[in-house]
Amino acid sequence: MPTLRSTLLPILGLAGLLSADAARAQADLILTNGKIATMAREGEFVQAVAVKDGKVLATGSNAAMLELKTPRTRLIDAGGRTVIPGLNDSHVHVIRQGLNYNMELRWDGVTSLKRALEMLKEQAARTPEGEWVKVVGGWNEYQFEEKRLPTLAEINAAVPDRPVFILYLYGLGFLNQKGIATLGYDNNTRFKDGEVELDAAGKPTGKLVAKPNALILYSTLAKTNKLGRDDQLNSTLHFYRELNRLGVTSAIDAGGGFQNYPDDYGVTLALARAGKLTVRTSYYLFAQRAGKELEDFQRWTAMTHPDKNDHMFYPNGFSAEGGGENLVASAADFENFLEPRPDLPEHMEGELEGVVSHLVQKRWPFRLHATYGESIDRDLAVIEKVNAKTPLNGLRFIVDHAETISDAQIARIKRLGGGIAVQDRMHFQGEAYWKRYGEQTRQMPPIRRMLELGVPVGLGTDGTRVSSYNPWPSLYWAVSGKTAGGMQTWRKEDVLGRHAALKLMTAGSAWMSGEEQVKGTIERGQYADFVVLPQDYFTMDVEGIKRLESVLTVVNGRVVYGAGPYAPLAPQLPPVSPGWSPVATFGGYQNR
Repeated sequence: MPTLRSTLLPILGLAGLLSADAARAQADLILTNGKIATMAREGEFVQAVAVKDGKVLATGSNAAMLELKTPRTRLIDAGGRTVIPGLNDSHVHVIRQGLNYNMELRWDGVTSLKRALEMLKEQAARTPEGEWVKVVGGWNEYQFEEKRLPTLAEINAAVPDRPVFILYLYGLGFLNQKGIATLGYDNNTRFKDGEVELDAAGKPTGKLVAKPNALILYSTLAKTNKLGRDDQLNSTLHFYRELNRLGVTSAIDAGGGFQNYPDDYGVTLALARAGKLTVRTSYYLFAQRAGKELEDFQRWTAMTHPDKNDHMFYPNGFSAEGGGENLVASAADFENFLEPRPDLPEHMEGELEGVVSHLVQKRWPFRLHATYGESIDRDLAVIEKVNAKTPLNGLRFIVDHAETISDAQIARIKRLGGGIAVQDRMHFQGEAYWKRYGEQTRQMPPIRRMLELGVPVGLGTDGTRVSSYNPWPSLYWAVSGKTAGGMQTWRKEDVLGRHAALKLMTAGSAWMSGEEQVKGTIERGQYADFVVLPQDYFTMDVEGIKRLESVLTVVNGRVVYGAGPYAPLAPQLPPVSPGWSPVATFGGYQNR
């Protein structure tokens, strides 16, 4: 129930608002009859919210908010449902996925391997000659009833006549025989950081093994078909609608392998200029040329200007453009738990120092991919060295992932003014880590200690190739400590409360893009980004959280997604293209 404080304060403030300028106080949209979690304080709920010009005008009782109604105000009845601020993924590869979404068959959320293989077969039957059937991450074997990976024999039996590529985390790839022939892989095919598995006769089996770097997997994927420009535009629209369906209203893009700037950003930018994006998107620039990263950043900082509105993907967003998550290739420690932890090369520090120094001088925020404490220790030593010469002085930086970070390293990040972006990668890889390193007692990543030590923390997914892009399994993982296979990897005292977890994926993630003053809560002056849920996240059975989705999503005061009684309120998208796209038949995340 709403508290007395939460109900009265907005009403008392409303009188002053109306008397100051009654004309401007009239609402564009009013949502009533909700259990609206303001997220300003734990346990604070209100009945209604009024929106004006894309921002929250006021919150309070139904009666108080309806005083702001005009004949033009859109009224929406929440029907007693729970309403939360829009989810904000602090680390996701949204731009890259937009370009590829319509090409990919998603096994995200599929609960049996039998069904996954059926989907593969069904998709192959509608895929034209010359096109690939691709499953690109977001799943693991423990989500399946069978608790195992597909065999190459099963993949070949399901699809004998179309090339198939299946990506499993950042550890393995699977090609069917048609895929091997299409790529021309043979016993002479070599990769620096991986191997093409051969059978007794010296022929490729179809299994690709990362050792430990995922370059063999990225490189192979890059050789498959791509969508044309018009289909990429359509694909990005549908991927953003998929995120809206799952309650996502903001995302911070962390760059990605083979995601070149500015070429691969053009589709998202074109849609933004046309006013068609429905997720506020900030982005970081990911260096692509090993050994020449400093040259890339020198060129990029001359081309673009953070916080100047000239590269905002969403007109009312705040561009947190910066460097990362890959600043230099030599600093990347891939989270491939099928292989031993990699030692970073000795020349890493010299390369990283040059890039970090340049970014600090140009006042660009930056972020660093770092899975292991051993890597974080060396990364922080470089940042501390740069800070001694050119103080960060409030410039934000992010350490991404941080599964095995130590308390001492967390304290060093705090002293430097940095934050940590965590994701549910251990929800998908907890079993693999325990198999290699044994049962763990320390929380991974140690979110509890991060919060206790006062470091800003944002929650996300790292979708779409390791984890799924669906934020609800990430929230489920945070409040349960369980993997996708149901294994309890956190101690009970380490799991987060539901308010705390949701705060990390709203206000916590907003810190990561410098937007904590304008998003993350449902309060006056904040962006009008909120989500109506079909069940009460705060009280429902914990196992149901991972299957939640939105019934109504509002971004910038506009309805961008609706289901059930709210479906007529959402704008229509063009049909999925090409027509044979897996998305046209299966959709995205399989939670239905």
